[in-house]
Amino acid sequence: ELECSSPPAMARFAALLLLPVLVESVFSISFFLPVNSRKCLREEIHKDVLVTGEYEIGEQANTKTNLKITDSSSHILYSKDDATKGKFAFTTEDYDMFEVCFESKSPMGTGRVPDQLVNLDMKHGVEAKNYEEIAKVEKLKPLEVELRRLEDLSESIVNDFAYMKKREEEMRDTNESTNTRVLYFSIFSMCCLIGLATWQVFYLRRFFKAKKLIE
Repeated sequence: ELECSSPPAMARFAALLLLPVLVESVFSISFFLPVNSRKCLREEIHKDVLVTGEYEIGEQANTKTNLKITDSSSHILYSKDDATKGKFAFTTEDYDMFEVCFESKSPMGTGRVPDQLVNLDMKHGVEAKNYEEIAKVEKLKPLEVELRRLEDLSESIVNDFAYMKKREEEMRDTNESTNTRVLYFSIFSMCCLIGLATWQVFYLRRFFKAKKLIE
């Protein structure tokens, strides 16, 4: 039997329950970027969400790597030429697909320069907030900071469920509208077939009468 008798224990227990959601808010990847190539990473993020990131690109002689972050409308959220190491942050204005692109440029030919190692760490939502700084500004105790963190995480989960419910309603409306259109199209097709069959019967009857094959 699991007992949580003290507030710190309750906070730790709640954090364990919400751990899978926290993992989904952290994105970390390492890859090799060939010279004179472009590689992009995409991720869908909800509206009004803080996104922070940190990157580090291995340096190569006579090679420059540019970093650009854009949304689906090609609006530039962050851009850095000849990037080597740094951080970025922005807040989303709408639910959208965001793209992080690394582009390597070098006068040297492909294969003559080793690939660059790129490390990228991205956080969004609760994980992107600096709660240590919040604690210093608002003079919060460690337990209050943890409770604030859990409160923000709970709010994020509620917003996710609300968004999923909204998408479900939109999909249901789309399905109902599609079913109605299919029904009307089926009725229209049946009417056309019945009309065509009736016309064929009268046409053949007149044809056979003209040939005096029937009375």
